[in-house]
Amino acid sequence: MKKIISSDINRLDRLPPGQRWVEKPIIYDIKSVPEIDLTSFRLKIFGMVENELIISFDDLKKLEPIELTADFHCVTGWSVKNVIWKGVQTKELAKICKPKESAKYVLVHCREGYATNFPLKYLLEEDSIFAWEMNSMPIPKSHGYPLRIVIPKLYAWKSAKYVESIELVEHDTPGFWEERGYHMRGDPWLEERYG
Repeated sequence: MKKIISSDINRLDRLPPGQRWVEKPIIYDIKSVPEIDLTSFRLKIFGMVENELIISFDDLKKLEPIELTADFHCVTGWSVKNVIWKGVQTKELAKICKPKESAKYVLVHCREGYATNFPLKYLLEEDSIFAWEMNSMPIPKSHGYPLRIVIPKLYAWKSAKYVESIELVEHDTPGFWEERGYHMRGDPWLEERYG
């Protein structure tokens, strides 16, 4: 299995400004943890793509997996070192879907009504993945079981839990927290906490 270390780990000072290290992630949810039946679960990638994709959890796991080691930075000011994720690179699914030239942004839709957005370039990063394992165990329900998108170069609210679909769009469309004043991109190194 291919192993990737997020490039931010190699920074001389790997803790972004305004952050502090903690031992484990603090759990936040906007609603109760959803019940998800893996037999009917499908990940959908749609919108401004040449090939819409609908893939089952089993078929997703048949794609070449990677192990990603990345730090995890929450907008509320805490960070966790060396979280290990297993999953498939988001850019591999993007290759299948072929984003149209007009696609500039991503809108992530999740099971419990949550959504978040970011520029398309982050979906194509080497260290962005759809993860089904966290620290060598299936992702716990509280951390997004069965599937979480992990975007290490942005604050953790962009690494959405309970992912159901990815929509490629032309215009930057705010998600749940962005509608409530959070930054549209959320780069922790620039302290893009609020818009």
